[in-house]
Amino acid sequence: MKNISRRDFIQTLAIAGITSAVFAPSLVSCQPRKEKLGIALVGLGYYSTDVLAPAFAHTKKCELVGIVTGSPEKAQKWKKQYNIPEKNIYNYQNFDQIANNPAIDVVYVVLPPSMHREFVVRAAKAGKHVFCEKPMAPTVADCEAMIKACADNKVKLTIGYRCQHDPNTQAYMKLGREKTLGKVQMISCAAGYFDGRTTHWKQNKAMGGGAMGDMGVYALQGARLATGEEPILVTAQHFTNRPDIYKEVDETTLFQLQFPSGAIASCQTSFGMNMNYLQVNYEKGWLKMEPFSSYTGNKGLSSQGIIDFPLLSQQAKQMDEDAEAILNNTPLLVTGEEGLRDIRVVEAIYLAAKTGKQVKIG
Repeated sequence: MKNISRRDFIQTLAIAGITSAVFAPSLVSCQPRKEKLGIALVGLGYYSTDVLAPAFAHTKKCELVGIVTGSPEKAQKWKKQYNIPEKNIYNYQNFDQIANNPAIDVVYVVLPPSMHREFVVRAAKAGKHVFCEKPMAPTVADCEAMIKACADNKVKLTIGYRCQHDPNTQAYMKLGREKTLGKVQMISCAAGYFDGRTTHWKQNKAMGGGAMGDMGVYALQGARLATGEEPILVTAQHFTNRPDIYKEVDETTLFQLQFPSGAIASCQTSFGMNMNYLQVNYEKGWLKMEPFSSYTGNKGLSSQGIIDFPLLSQQAKQMDEDAEAILNNTPLLVTGEEGLRDIRVVEAIYLAAKTGKQVKIG
């Protein structure tokens, strides 16, 4: 072996150090990309318990790894049922510690609307991406604060509009977008069910209750997605058959929309009756979807033929497609701005019903 001087040895070490510094980043970038995102559900009410949690059995891009709840009893039940580690279980007080948990990539906010802003903002500050259930929030100001918090903290925000991930919804959206049947002329749309509860948050104004803000968003989405436009004028009326229960919020709301193209929509929503349909009249044809916004079985018929795309789980498809957008850093199908657009109209509808006057939007 050739003898190496002390000077040569030191120079060799120096070169090796420079080389490792130069190439270390490229070695890091070659690490395997994460295949699944860990999701923590915030709020363990009906939708989380009976719909979202079971949907994870059908997801490929995400998995249930954490929960946030104010109920110690629920925490223990979910821990056993879904094999959730103790370190991934939080309550509303220690929620911010989720920032230190790398197993949780996404926080899914499934709380009463009045709590959405607080927990979306807290999740964003914790550096977690956010899925937020609809309605996005009670007010436009809340929605704007949520969007800003996520943008400031460089995390993605999507709203749980499961129907936009449903190929049956995408089929009628395509008709409005591509104008294959001509322009939309008139829309009739309704979404509602009979709610026999009396003390739920949906009957509580302070918690974001009321038919229009909840089921009404589906009817509004039906009109907006069918036209591919944003409404510019609205009139509205409130009704109730149970004034003893619906003292603070609307039980039934009828609302009428006008769009820039001249299309008009007559929509209704209710906690007092079952209804779920969308009918669209075009210049050269028609469409009827019934149901159009259910968890399963959405289907319809148009003058072009049958619309019936079977789907195992809207929620699984929704979460997988949102997770994939995060994993690939590609645009989300439904952004926070989409939720904001709906709440802007909802605010106008409430103002129109209160004043009895036509309200301009935008």
